[in-house]
Amino acid sequence: MAITQMQLIQSLGEAMAWFEREIQWGVPPTELRHLCGRIGELYAALITNGQMAVAVNQQGYDVVSAQGERISVKTTAMMGSNGHVAFNPRSLSQVDRVIVLRVNTEEMQVETLLDVPLAEALTLMTTEGEDKRVLSLSRLVKKSKPRSEIKTTNEVSFQGYVVRELESGTIEIERDGVALTPVLPTLKELAHQLSVPLLNSNGNPLNTRQLGSQIIKNVAELKSAGQT
Repeated sequence: MAITQMQLIQSLGEAMAWFEREIQWGVPPTELRHLCGRIGELYAALITNGQMAVAVNQQGYDVVSAQGERISVKTTAMMGSNGHVAFNPRSLSQVDRVIVLRVNTEEMQVETLLDVPLAEALTLMTTEGEDKRVLSLSRLVKKSKPRSEIKTTNEVSFQGYVVRELESGTIEIERDGVALTPVLPTLKELAHQLSVPLLNSNGNPLNTRQLGSQIIKNVAELKSAGQT
């Protein structure tokens, strides 16, 4: 039976919440490979308006897009440009498209590192032995500017915290001059104090950037009204 878009959204939200709980309990993200992979497949099915592969442990591909493309989805939780994702060359003949995703554990959102036809993905891969083709993350992850070169677009202070929004959209939080990471748990605490909702109008959780922007806006409005 086909999964509806609403069911995909709900399942993705539940999987992300479970992933976040495990991280908060101290489980290393790289030890959550199965859950990370499931998040990636759900996300890929959602953005392609597609469906999960019908067979259990389907060889070669994980998702079929609305256009009928067979998509191999690889998902990592590794931050930075170290590491790689691997493919079985024997099953790539069954693939039309390759999507590589990363679960950003700092902002708790899914990022697309690569989304191309198989032919283009093959040009980025290297061969390791007879049974593995490797795609290095260093070829996919864009190098970010040094922090000193990134401007601050918005900044507010509240209850000893400094919440800052950078021109890149990244949210930073400091307390007593010390940067707090990950920032999402602290943002949720501040949201509770400020009565800022954690869900959007569709009932989906706000990601780090969305929630940070809402908190900055809320604190700024309180300050302009003389309430903080």
